[in-house]
Amino acid sequence: MLYSETLKDPKVFSRIYRKGQRSGCACAAAYYQKNRSPYNRVGVTVPKKIGGAVERNRAKRIIRAAYRKNELLMPLGYDIVIVAGGKINGMKSTDLDILFRRLSKDMKKSENPVLRTD
Repeated sequence: MLYSETLKDPKVFSRIYRKGQRSGCACAAAYYQKNRSPYNRVGVTVPKKIGGAVERNRAKRIIRAAYRKNELLMPLGYDIVIVAGGKINGMKSTDLDILFRRLSKDMKKSENPVLRTD
């Protein structure tokens, strides 16, 4: 990954779940929060309800490949946790492009909130 590092610390995962913002679709959800770095940190989790180890590892591989493909769309300086959903089995990394386009749009929107003048 060009502008990203792997997120591994369980404390950071739980902080992002609690305090971060959420974006998602039926196949996966993404939680994100600003960090104070010039790069993104990305973590992938897959619950056991997805299936056995083979299915979970395949889901993680697909999510990482889709992120790598769409990495240039993402604004820098975020911690991102992607959680696989129940409909990810049988999908390809190109099917997850919708998730990452929506995620980048939501992240950019949270970066530049529209101020109302009422």
